[in-house]
Amino acid sequence: MQTTDAQQGGEREGEAAEAREAKAAEAPEAKAAEAREPRAAEPGPGGQPDASDDADTREPDASDDADAEEAEATVEADAEETVTAQQAGEREADTAGNPEADQADEADEAAQDQDQVVAERADEAPVAVAEAGEAAPAAVDGAVIAADLDAARAEAVSYLDDLRRLQADFDNYRKRTLREQTARTASASQALVARLLPVLDNFELAVSAAEQSRDFDRMLKGVEMVFGELREVLQGEGLVKIEAEGKPFDPERHEAVIAVEQEDTEPGTVVDIVRAGYELRGKVLRPAMVKVAK
Repeated sequence: MQTTDAQQGGEREGEAAEAREAKAAEAPEAKAAEAREPRAAEPGPGGQPDASDDADTREPDASDDADAEEAEATVEADAEETVTAQQAGEREADTAGNPEADQADEADEAAQDQDQVVAERADEAPVAVAEAGEAAPAAVDGAVIAADLDAARAEAVSYLDDLRRLQADFDNYRKRTLREQTARTASASQALVARLLPVLDNFELAVSAAEQSRDFDRMLKGVEMVFGELREVLQGEGLVKIEAEGKPFDPERHEAVIAVEQEDTEPGTVVDIVRAGYELRGKVLRPAMVKVAK
């Protein structure tokens, strides 16, 4: 029933459109024929035909041509509306009479929409992949940099710990060395003093003997013995007397106090020793004060 009503409605709309098209087509044709048909010249006031009527008879009016063109355009527009109305009626009839066709159209539209969405996603996929490809190396580089930074920090902490340990060890070594040097100096002084004690005892005996006896020879002999003993002790410690007399002057071992004229002596030769000089284990402890020939 619905199919029949729709079909009838479409047929009625088609007939109405054809009627309008025929009416529109007749109107411009009539106007064109009237425009093309010459008008009879009306007599003028003196019984002569009017000049304006002759001009209308001889030449078609421009306004008539415009009206004809407008009528033709109207006919074409009405024809197009008629065709559109017929097509719409046919589609409505087909739609009303075939529900399966409606479902098929809807399915086609849904499929087209889905295809369009898939195509858009396919277009967006390369862009997303490219962005992901650009972001992946940046993330990898950031992870590598972070790992290198952590390793460098750990290495710096290790170096700092080693440096602190080394500094502490050096401080301990310096303090230990200073203590050992002080102890060695004290031990050396103690040994030297211990070896000088007998010399001191002999000096005391010599002085005591000189007080009891005025024998000069015995006192001299005792002093010479004490002197020899003292010299042995000092030589045992590495003390050596610097030889200077008759030697060329050496500014590193000799100290000139006066220059004298000496026959049969080359200039710059030490001729006399004013005060003896000594070396301790090869190092000048005190230079010898000498007289030098000029």
